[in-house]
Amino acid sequence: MSLLTVHRAGPGITVQDMGRSGTLAFGLSRGGAMDRLALAEGAALLGQGADLAVLEMAGTGGRFEVDRDTRIALTGAPMRVTLDGANLTWGASHLLPKGAILDIGPVTAGAYGYLHVGGGIDVPQVLGARSTHLAAGLGKPVAAGDRLPLGTDVGGDTGLHLPQADRFNGGTVRVVPSLQTELFPQDQRDRFAKTRFKRDTRANRMGVRLDSQGEGFSVSGGLSVVSEMIVPGDIQVTGDGAPFVLMAESQTTGGYPRIGTVLPCDLPRVAQAPAGATLEFRFVTMADALEAERRFRAEIKGLPRQIKPLVRDPHDIRDLLSYQLISGVTAGGDI
Repeated sequence: MSLLTVHRAGPGITVQDMGRSGTLAFGLSRGGAMDRLALAEGAALLGQGADLAVLEMAGTGGRFEVDRDTRIALTGAPMRVTLDGANLTWGASHLLPKGAILDIGPVTAGAYGYLHVGGGIDVPQVLGARSTHLAAGLGKPVAAGDRLPLGTDVGGDTGLHLPQADRFNGGTVRVVPSLQTELFPQDQRDRFAKTRFKRDTRANRMGVRLDSQGEGFSVSGGLSVVSEMIVPGDIQVTGDGAPFVLMAESQTTGGYPRIGTVLPCDLPRVAQAPAGATLEFRFVTMADALEAERRFRAEIKGLPRQIKPLVRDPHDIRDLLSYQLISGVTAGGDI
């Protein structure tokens, strides 16, 4: 069995996949990657399933080594990354040679970066998934000294680049009305839709707090709202009037009133908004939301068609002399 050795790990590295479906009724939220689009991008680069487990890195990465030549891909929030000291391109696939040192530093934009390996991280499944669910106590953060098993790689090319959708600096997020939206007075709903929120420093895999100038938001009789099922994307308004967007590891029920629900296709933009980034919310109809989701799924299916060969800086190619540099000329000089 091949292994990925972790020599250094940032405080927010976990093994993640698409999460667990069908567990909400048992009090366990889906969990899984904060930026599910990043999983699809990495899968496209490596030509493998998006359900394979990856390393999710919150804010900063770590130092890694493999005991076999391994294909990798880097997606999500761009991070500073080197291979034995040579810079690597983010949003691309690379060959990680046996014994080489992969250093992944802090993000340069966004919040969550992802390290994919050919064959995936092959830790045991728990309740149908390999993803760590910190809020539920399933798994634990990756730490220095860990040796993570790797699955069997289907094989394929490396040196490929995929432009990543721009979602790393906040922006406009589409929402649909929730069950309690009508409880908020119309003037508050209008103000919510016109407010430029700042992503608070208080954010984790359970939820993202939003700050704004002026008064908070509230409903009359808000304390009498019955606790009921909630899902990632719901925007709860807490007692101090601040909205919270619930994320991958949200609780499964809650009694705070919800002013709206973020479209699943726009949740990666919320997840990747760094502290201080501006987020705005625009209400759309259910018909518009379903069409947006349809287009999003079509875009994911089309990711492989966007992949291009990676143009590399010759100074960063350690094995430059092994490349055929002139068309029609081989290492032996034959034409």
